[in-house]
Amino acid sequence: MTSPESLGLTPRIWAVGALCRAIADSLDARFNPVAVRGEISGFTRAASGHCYFTLKDASGQLRCAMFKRAAQMLDFRPVDGELVEIKGRLGVYEPRGELQMVVEHMRRAGQGAWFEQFLQLKAKLEAEGLFDAERKRPIKTMPRGIGVVTSLGAAALHDVATALQRRVPHIPVVLAPSLVQGPDAPPTLVQALQQLSQQSDIDVILLVRGGGSMEDLWAFNDENLARAIVHSPVPIISGVGHETDFTIADFCADLRAPTPTAAAEMCAVPQAELLSNLQLWGSALQTIAHRQLDTQEQRLDRAQARLGRPSEGLNTEKMQLLRLQQRLGQAMQNRTQRCHNELANLASGLARGVQQTPATARERLHRAELRLQLLDPQLVLQRGFAWLSNADGQAVTSVAQTQAGQDLQATLADGVVDLRVKPSHHI
Repeated sequence: MTSPESLGLTPRIWAVGALCRAIADSLDARFNPVAVRGEISGFTRAASGHCYFTLKDASGQLRCAMFKRAAQMLDFRPVDGELVEIKGRLGVYEPRGELQMVVEHMRRAGQGAWFEQFLQLKAKLEAEGLFDAERKRPIKTMPRGIGVVTSLGAAALHDVATALQRRVPHIPVVLAPSLVQGPDAPPTLVQALQQLSQQSDIDVILLVRGGGSMEDLWAFNDENLARAIVHSPVPIISGVGHETDFTIADFCADLRAPTPTAAAEMCAVPQAELLSNLQLWGSALQTIAHRQLDTQEQRLDRAQARLGRPSEGLNTEKMQLLRLQQRLGQAMQNRTQRCHNELANLASGLARGVQQTPATARERLHRAELRLQLLDPQLVLQRGFAWLSNADGQAVTSVAQTQAGQDLQATLADGVVDLRVKPSHHI
């Protein structure tokens, strides 16, 4: 091939910046706009909101930049390893002279139809209230048993088993194997949930699967599975995929964990924490017990100090007893003397009374005799009065007690006169 030098031609000497701009113009004219499919690698989001990553496949890689305006239009969170389709413009990043694609649009590769179905089912079930927080049940902190629904060959099973063994080795775990991928997976998932919910000693069920594409996780977007989760009598924790993966099962579950391991960590209080709390309570009780013992010992010391030695107490009581005995003897003497004095006074008074009694009695008798004489009816009759009585001897004191022809007696001072009532005696 003939070179410019053999023809005597001198090649153009480019300035670096000018050459980069020329290449960029050529790329723009030749390829832009362009769509590329590949796997995300090294995805980062700067504080400015711009995103940077590498798009690669088995034979090459392409540096990409997605500015804030386009990144805000994303309806998912890109993660490393995810297969995507991007649209944008090829160019040259002149400060480094690197080929770069400025991404204007991104979507998950081959998942447009799947995502549309996902959104439709999500809207339907949400309208029915299957996602409402009010209907979701709390997870017991100390379940009697833990159920696990996943595939026997899944890495998630190993992760969950390891986490449960490490955190809650004292709680029984029951596995209900199921398919977790493919068209036959949803019915087996429903059957496994129903099997575990019928066991009375299972208080929580973990529905788990490792990460994957939307197609890999599609079994967990099944409507029948969603309704089985809602109607389960046992609370369910979902741990499907990675933190950025969301399925219908996640929205229906009583609690959503970002990963299978996280689901195992959220289903019960760790044994170590329970033992730590138990130790704290034990220490608190011991402190209270010691405090009470100290208080009672202080009270005993004070009581002992007030009581003193028993011999001293006995001596004190003996002295008190002697004093009381002396006081009692003196009191008895005083009382006896007072009694003697009072008896002497009474005897003296009685003697005087005996001497005065005959004269006093005669005087009282004379006065009574005079009073009786004054009450003698004979004295009244002697003054001219008469006492009337009827034939029965009853006194007649009123005209109303007499009638014409009635015989009466009039008792006078010197005898009795018979009388008869005349008819003219009535007024």
